[in-house]
Amino acid sequence: MKRYTWRTGVLEAVMIAAALVFAFPIYILAVQAFRPATETGASPLVPSARPTLDNFVQAWQQAGLGPAILNSALVTVGSVVLLVVLSSLAAYPIARSTRGWSRAVFALFMLGLLLPFQLALIPLYQTMRDLGLLGNPLALVIFYTGLQMPFSVFLYTGFLRGLDRGYEEAAMMDGAGPLRAFFSVVLPLLRPITGTVVILNVIFVWNDFLTPLLYLSGSGNQTIPVALFGFVGQYVSQWPLVFAGLIIGSIPVLTVYFAMQKRVIQGFAGGLKG
Repeated sequence: MKRYTWRTGVLEAVMIAAALVFAFPIYILAVQAFRPATETGASPLVPSARPTLDNFVQAWQQAGLGPAILNSALVTVGSVVLLVVLSSLAAYPIARSTRGWSRAVFALFMLGLLLPFQLALIPLYQTMRDLGLLGNPLALVIFYTGLQMPFSVFLYTGFLRGLDRGYEEAAMMDGAGPLRAFFSVVLPLLRPITGTVVILNVIFVWNDFLTPLLYLSGSGNQTIPVALFGFVGQYVSQWPLVFAGLIIGSIPVLTVYFAMQKRVIQGFAGGLKG
């Protein structure tokens, strides 16, 4: 048994303090979400003596969270599926090839991580307008797929470089082509990093506010962040409804995260190691 030293006590105190710092916003979120409208001006640190669930009902009805959740789910699933397929296919030859073009292509993808996407907001908006995709969730799927490709390729490439080549070489010796070897042998081995790619992109796409506001503004196809923005006005802001809506909107993505938490940690560590 190891002795309990003062260093251990200090580390535990630091971890507890860090946990409290991260838990504080969640506490404020819960307190405000259950606060009655008549207590809007009360201190945000003090829980209400008469908590209510009415904020959740009103947020669901007034913001139209049902269709908003459906739109967010369609955009998120479509974007993430395309990202997984295209990024893994792009990363495979980059990681396996030793030629100069693979390093050049990888550097090109990494350049996409450095350039802020705001530089292309206006040209992309004009392109979507010319294609007649404004107000269509398909515009968001195309945008997010292109935006998150460099990051996803980076993760897949790092993981593939640390993966033994013997698996696909054995498949090719048995007569499988490169694509067959990839989908039958390599892709199943990418499950840890795929979990990381999925959850990180799901969180980004699900919570993004600016892009849906830009491309879906004025249409009935709103995502959750844009739908909740209707509760915030110049003169009056319905914060209890906003916080209640945030809790409702976070439930699906939290469910996905906790279901894939183990794969996320393993995949992210493997991607950085590679």
